Amino acid sequence: MRAAQFKAVLPRELLASVVVFLVALPLCMGIAIASGLPPAKGLITGIIGGLVVGWLAGSPLQVSGPAAGLAVLVFELVRQHGVAMLGPILLLAGFLQLVAGRLKLGCWFRVTAPAVVYGMLAGIGVLIVLSQVHVMLDAAPKPSGLDNLATFPAAVAQAFPSVGWQAGLLGLSTIAVMWLWEKLRPHSLRFIPGALLGVGLATAASLILSLQVKRVEVPANLAQAIDWLQPADLLNLADPALLIAAFAVAFIASAETLLSAAAVDRMHSGQRSDFDRELSAQGVGNMLCGLLGALPMTGVIVRSSANVQAGATTRYSTIFHGLWLLAFVLLLSSVLQSIPVASLAGVLVYTGFKLVDLKAFRGLGRYGRMPMFTYAATALAIVFTDLLTGVLIGFGLTLVKLALKASRLKISLIDLPQDGEMELRLAGAATFLKVPALTKVLGSIPAGATVHVPLNNLSYIDHSCLELLEEWGRANAAKGSKLLIESRGLKRRLEGRVRTNTGIGAAG
Repeated sequence: MRAAQFKAVLPRELLASVVVFLVALPLCMGIAIASGLPPAKGLITGIIGGLVVGWLAGSPLQVSGPAAGLAVLVFELVRQHGVAMLGPILLLAGFLQLVAGRLKLGCWFRVTAPAVVYGMLAGIGVLIVLSQVHVMLDAAPKPSGLDNLATFPAAVAQAFPSVGWQAGLLGLSTIAVMWLWEKLRPHSLRFIPGALLGVGLATAASLILSLQVKRVEVPANLAQAIDWLQPADLLNLADPALLIAAFAVAFIASAETLLSAAAVDRMHSGQRSDFDRELSAQGVGNMLCGLLGALPMTGVIVRSSANVQAGATTRYSTIFHGLWLLAFVLLLSSVLQSIPVASLAGVLVYTGFKLVDLKAFRGLGRYGRMPMFTYAATALAIVFTDLLTGVLIGFGLTLVKLALKASRLKISLIDLPQDGEMELRLAGAATFLKVPALTKVLGSIPAGATVHVPLNNLSYIDHSCLELLEEWGRANAAKGSKLLIESRGLKRRLEGRVRTNTGIGAAG
C-alpha cells in the first residue's frame, strides 16, 4: 500500500482496531480460563494473532485469536497430558496447517458438512456453559460436562455459606448487561462491545462493594507467562494419543478458521480471502503459540464481524489490535488484576449459549431430517462423551447419508411387445448395496427370456452389479435365456468392461 493510501485509511483502521481490541480483551482471558490455563496465555495468543497472523493472513479482515471452539479440547488435553504437552501438540498442529496451506489444501478443509460443524459448535457451547457456571460461583469446573451438570446443585448449595453467591451475582449481572446491550444499544454506540461493558460494570461494582471474590491473575511481566517449548518434550510426540490430538487441533482450528473467513467475505465487498494463504498463516501462528506455551488460535467470527462493522478495509486494523493488547498487558496489567473471574465466566456462558445456534438447526431442515439428526447427534455425543468422538460420529452419519444417497437405484422389469423379450430398467447408481435387490429381480425372470439392460439412465455402476448381470446371463444361457447389456452413453461411468460371452450380448 502506498504512503498516501495508508494515510487515508489510517484513521478508520485505528478506530476499528480499538473496537476489536475491546472485544478481544475479555474473550482472550475468558477463553484461557475456560481452557484451564492462566488468562495471560490467552492474551499472548491474541497478540500473536494480531501482530503475526494479521500481517500474513489470506483473509485481511479476519481477526485471529483464542477461540471458544477449542476451549473444551484444550481443557481435556491439559487435564490428560499436562500443560507442558500443549506446546508440542500446537507445534505439530501448526506445522500440519502450514503444510496444508502450502499444498493448497485450504478448500478441502471446507468440505466438512455444515451439520457437523454447527453440531460441534453447539456441543462445545453446552460444555462451556456447564463448566463456566461453576467458575461463576468461584468453584472449579469438573472434567466432563455430565459431572458439571450433576454437581451443579451442590456447587450452588456451597456458594451461599461462602462468597460464591457474590461471584455468581457478578457473573449473572455480566450476562444481563450483555443481553440488554445487544437488544437496546443505541446505533451511535454500537461500537462498544457488550462483553467489555458487562465486565467493566461488574469490576467497578466489585471494587466499590469490596467483594472478596477471585480476580484475574496476570503477571506484571508478560515474559513470566511464557513457557518456552523444551526440545525434550518433542520426543513425547511419539505417543499416538498426542499425534491424534495434534491432528484434531489442526483439523478443528482449520475448519473453524476457513468457515469464519467465508462468512467474513459475505460481510463486505472488498478483497476476497485466499484460503490457502490463510491456512498457512494460521499454521505459523499456532507454531509460535506452541513455542511460547500459549493457547491455540483460529480465525474467530465475533472479533472479525466487529472488525468489519467498525469500518475496517485493510489488515492494519487486525495488526493494530494486537499492538493494543500488547501495550495494555505491559502498561496496565494492574487493571486486569481487578477483574473478577466470575465476570469473565459470565462472558463465556453467554458465548456458549450463542454457540447453540437454533436458527442454524432449523435452517438445516430445508435439506431434510438427516442434517438435523446429524447436528443433534454430534452435539449430544460431544456432551456425553468427548469432542473427538462427537465429531467422528458426525462424520460417520454424513458418510452414511452419502452412501445411502449414492446407492439409490430404481429397478423395473418391463415386458416388451415382442414375445419373450423383457427390459430390465435401471435408474440411479448401481452399487454393491443394491446387489440383493437386483438379485431378487433377476430371480423373477422366466426361463428362455431375452432381457435388454439399457444403462443410459445410470449415473454409475460398480463391478459387483456388472458382474452380477454377466453371471446371471452365463448361468441361464443353457435355459435359452439371453442378456443384452446396452452400454451406449455410459462409457465413462462403467467400472470395468462389458464382456461378451455365451448368452451375453453387448449392444451399442
